[in-house]
Amino acid sequence: MSYASTLIAGPANLLAPVEPSRRSAWAQLGTDVTGTGSAQQALVTAGLAGWRIRKVPMSGSDISRDGVTTIDNPEKVMLVYTDPATGATRYLSTVGTKYGVHQNEAGAAVLDTLVAESGARGTGYAGQLEGGRKTFVTIELPTTMYVDGHDAIQLHLVVFNSHDGETAFRVMIVPFRPFCANQLPVAIANHVSCVSIRHTSKSEINTEEIRSKLGLLYDYGTAFESEAKKLIRTEMTNREFDDLIREVWPVKANASARTLNNARRRNDLLTGLWTSAETQAHIRGTRWAAFQAVTEYLDHFAPAKNIEVRANRVLVSEDVAKRKQAAYDLLAA
Repeated sequence: MSYASTLIAGPANLLAPVEPSRRSAWAQLGTDVTGTGSAQQALVTAGLAGWRIRKVPMSGSDISRDGVTTIDNPEKVMLVYTDPATGATRYLSTVGTKYGVHQNEAGAAVLDTLVAESGARGTGYAGQLEGGRKTFVTIELPTTMYVDGHDAIQLHLVVFNSHDGETAFRVMIVPFRPFCANQLPVAIANHVSCVSIRHTSKSEINTEEIRSKLGLLYDYGTAFESEAKKLIRTEMTNREFDDLIREVWPVKANASARTLNNARRRNDLLTGLWTSAETQAHIRGTRWAAFQAVTEYLDHFAPAKNIEVRANRVLVSEDVAKRKQAAYDLLAA
C-alpha cells in the first residue's frame, strides 16, 4: 500500500488559505512549473537548464613598483555558469579544487522518479536562491492529511541543489499547512526527513539510492501526523504560550532598550496570532495552534526588508529552522 493511500480524506474547503494573496516561500521565489511534462521541461521553464556549471582557475594580481605579478590560487577555483537568457558567463561561488559539480539537470531523473513513485501530477515550483548558489524544485504529494480529522496538512518533496561549496544535494519532505501557508520542516526522533549527497569529486546523484530511501521519508510523514495529533489534542494556556515565547526567543534582563522594544513588538505579534488570528480559529488553545503561531510569525510576519528577503530566510536560514525546531521540541515534550 502506498503512503498516499493511507491518508484520510477531508472537507475541501479547509484547503483554501485565509488570505488568497498569501503564498508560500516557494511560490514567492520560484516559478510555477505545474503542467510541465517532465523535470527537464520544468528546469527549462524556470531558467535552470543549460547552465553548464564549470570550474575556472583562480588568480590574483599584485601591483608593485616592479609591475604587475599574477599569482595563482592552487587551492580554490571559481564556479561559473552560462546565463541561459543572455549567454553571458556569470560567477556563482568559490570552492575547493576537489568540489564535485552537480549540474541542475543531474537531478532531473531523480525528480521524475519522485513524481512517478509518489503518484504526484508533476512538479510545483522551481527557482534559484542567492544568485543561483542554491536551486529548488517542489513536488506536492497527491493526498492531503487531516490532523485529528480536520486540520489540513500537505506534504511536499523538495529537491535542493547547491553550487556554494557548503550545502549538499538534498531531497527533503516538508509538511505544509495551506490554511496559513506555513512550512513545518522539523526533525522527529528516529525518523528520516532528508536524504543528502555531498559535493565531492567522486559523488554522484544516484537515483536508485534516493528511491530506496523514499519509504523512510514517507514514514516521517506518518510520524509527523501522529505527533501533530498529540499537539492538537493538548490544551495550552496563555501563560504557557508566553513561556514558550521566552524559551524560543530568550532576552537577557540587561538587554539594550532597542532589544527590549524589538522583543515587545515581536511578543505582541505572536500573542495576536495565538489569541486572535483567523488562521488559528479552529485549533485555538492547543499546542498545535502555538506551533502554528510561532511558524506563522517566522514565515509571514518577522521583520524583513521585503517579502522576498523573508521568503529566502524561510527556505535557507538556520536561525529560522532552529526556532521552529525549538518550538516544536518544547511543545512535543
